[in-house]
Amino acid sequence: MEEARPSRTAWRVAERRAAHQIVDSPRVLDDPIAIPILGPGAEERLRAESGLRTWLSRSVRASMAARSRYAEDQLARAVERGTRQYVILGAGLDTFGYRNPYADRGLRVFEVDHPATQGWKRKRLAVGRIVIPPSVTFTPVDFERQTLPEGLQQVGFDPSKPAFFSWLGVTMYLARETVFGTLRFVASCAPRGGVAFDYLMPYDTLSWSGRFLLRAMARRVARAGEPFRTFFMPEELRRELTGMGFRAIEDLGGAEINERYFKGRTDGLKAPGKIGRLLSAEV
Repeated sequence: MEEARPSRTAWRVAERRAAHQIVDSPRVLDDPIAIPILGPGAEERLRAESGLRTWLSRSVRASMAARSRYAEDQLARAVERGTRQYVILGAGLDTFGYRNPYADRGLRVFEVDHPATQGWKRKRLAVGRIVIPPSVTFTPVDFERQTLPEGLQQVGFDPSKPAFFSWLGVTMYLARETVFGTLRFVASCAPRGGVAFDYLMPYDTLSWSGRFLLRAMARRVARAGEPFRTFFMPEELRRELTGMGFRAIEDLGGAEINERYFKGRTDGLKAPGKIGRLLSAEV
């Protein structure tokens, strides 16, 4: 983390979401803010990238689009259950708050991230002329100095009311106990909320092509100073989450993700096998 800059992986994720808007049809995630938040000339620069149609690029792009779509689908279900607080953990350059379809139903969006990243994001929003709606609450949390509950409490989050949390592209960079500690906090919030997050499978559970792709991803993020640290087995996570009090646990692997979001496509866009999984659970 550089002062006044987001993580390099957060920027790369934003680029892949924007590229999905440009080169893939139909879109799995329709995000009209994805390109403007990258600034002037972003669309032209992305269109000029020669590697967007390689197998590796398509696989990574599909993963980014699917996980965001999945989180927003699960949020929609939580809104129907009465949830009116949405917490985006490690928000980076996420754009949901600026295209919130539930604002008129009172959904408040809390964007949690490092203060430097949020300062940088505000500049990106200004450059892109993207209006910050009153339903968005920036929640700067420096985890070296405060906890997630403390940071949320300071900006008006109410744990006695239902809340849905999304946590995308983060668990693999954290220590195992940090992941479980955050999930225990989510589980302590009011009923009718929930969580959606993604995680990586261990190397030794993957095929040779899966190990090849995961190593390529690991090298890239390690060069950016953000190495992968934690992997999970589905049985382990289900056991831990059940013990915390979560229910209605859904855990999707590559085959299920492709069946739900990429079925019938002819452009080769699909999630990469068994590397990453998507999980949601209700409180």
